[in-house]
Amino acid sequence: MKNPEKILVIDTETTNGFDDPLCYDIGWSVIDRTGYVYSIESYVVSEIFLDPQLMENAFFAEKASTYWEDILNGQRKLATFNEIRKAMMRTKRKNFIKVVCAHNARFDYLSLTCTLRFLTSSKRRYFFTRKTEIWDSLKMARQVFGNDPEYISFCFENGYVTPKTHKAQLTAEVLYRYLTGSTFTESHTGTEDTLIEKEIVTECLKRNPDVECRLWVD
Repeated sequence: MKNPEKILVIDTETTNGFDDPLCYDIGWSVIDRTGYVYSIESYVVSEIFLDPQLMENAFFAEKASTYWEDILNGQRKLATFNEIRKAMMRTKRKNFIKVVCAHNARFDYLSLTCTLRFLTSSKRRYFFTRKTEIWDSLKMARQVFGNDPEYISFCFENGYVTPKTHKAQLTAEVLYRYLTGSTFTESHTGTEDTLIEKEIVTECLKRNPDVECRLWVD
């Protein structure tokens, strides 16, 4: 029996703004197209997280004490960025993974790249190998839910509308609320968010097996 194709769903939490984001939290889940979770990993980047100046303006910096609790109880691992990258590559090799997916993958790809270049003074420039295919569940959601009358009605009825364009929001949080019928609030921590995002990925694949997943199309 052929082993199912596996996907690495990743999420990063960052500091240093949107243009040159540096990640202090990296989490990932190994899933297949049905949404089955094979493993999860959660890491805190020591070079960034332990730097008070860098963390001063971090997104969701108020969660720092929670991170320390999780590190002390073993829920998250404090490690160097290089150690975390090696751990992710081991996960990819072990599971024969060729696809990495994130919600708004362009930002997560940017944060990993910027962090690598920042910490190596640009001696190393690319976090992923060229053979890695990057999927974007936000791009997938635009195709599957962006023109879905039921989803659009749900967003307008609940006020989940973009302020400038007045279109239905496609954030992971809103999509998950729609899929689960809940008032869920996203935790904005790496690994936990991947478990939300994998629901979006699998639902998009279920509704449209031919959905364009790739962040970059040749």
